[in-house]
Amino acid sequence: MSHTEPSRPKRLAIVVPCYNESEVLPLSVPRLLAVCKKVRDTLALEPCVLFVDDGSADQTWDIIEREAQASPYVRGLKLAHNVGHQHALWAGMEWAVAHADVAVTIDADLQDDEHVILQMVRHYLDGADIVYGVREQRIGDGFFKRTTAQAYYRFMRAYGIDLVYNHADFRLLSNRALKALTAYSERNLFLRGMVRQLGLPSAVVTYNQNPRKAGTTKYPPRKMLSLAIDGLTSFSVRPIHLTFYAGIICMLIAVVTIIMAFVKHLMGHTITGWTSLIMSLWFIGGLVLMSLGIIGEYVGKIYIEVKQRPRYLIEKEVGDASEQ
Repeated sequence: MSHTEPSRPKRLAIVVPCYNESEVLPLSVPRLLAVCKKVRDTLALEPCVLFVDDGSADQTWDIIEREAQASPYVRGLKLAHNVGHQHALWAGMEWAVAHADVAVTIDADLQDDEHVILQMVRHYLDGADIVYGVREQRIGDGFFKRTTAQAYYRFMRAYGIDLVYNHADFRLLSNRALKALTAYSERNLFLRGMVRQLGLPSAVVTYNQNPRKAGTTKYPPRKMLSLAIDGLTSFSVRPIHLTFYAGIICMLIAVVTIIMAFVKHLMGHTITGWTSLIMSLWFIGGLVLMSLGIIGEYVGKIYIEVKQRPRYLIEKEVGDASEQ
């Protein structure tokens, strides 16, 4: 007589990248553990929270170790050095491929509403492989960051890059979506664009962004600009096309200027032209340097890709993964 083993509960991993978050983690951990309890009680999933320490220089890893010893829901990965937010997320997602049926990525500051995770999981149970968290109101951002972020999404769309408006990195991915995503071999990561390319069944949940409770933002204007450039150059070659068109326009301007100078010479007018000459030199010189910079950005990406260096190295891991 054959016996059918009962099916195990689906496993959920909440992936939280951390970089110098010792001030905010004592506030975030209890809130995420409360979500784990709700997920287990109401949706019958086996949850855990995976904190990925991205080479923090403060007490972040000590807090993660302490929480992993205190709670069976907490796991931790300590990366050997700082590799950046996108690569830290990647490390957590690769862990989730082996240990979970579904994963949710969320930042440690919990400006993204953690309660929305239950809605995301319900969409997953209804058949969605990807669920995007979309900010309805950016309460936690100042005027400058809010304005530039919204302009950025419009700019990327204008360049033909498929992004979900007002979506950052708060999303749910099924194991199928995780496997498809982590099969990508590129080192220049822009997850907001890469996830959209998967084309798997998706859904959207909306929420209001919260202000940061403690610590400082890990995305100052310099890093925001770097992420914007990465996103643009990873998914579009249109900047190179634009430099080509700009070169054609400059050549046309030069031809017109030469014709005008020749006509004035035939009419007997003396061309002083010092100011226009200097302006032309600065304009052409700036255009050449800008063009070289744009091409160099793409060449630099090729340089990084061909080396095929590991995206990250794991120094330590804490928490019992045997049940997950």
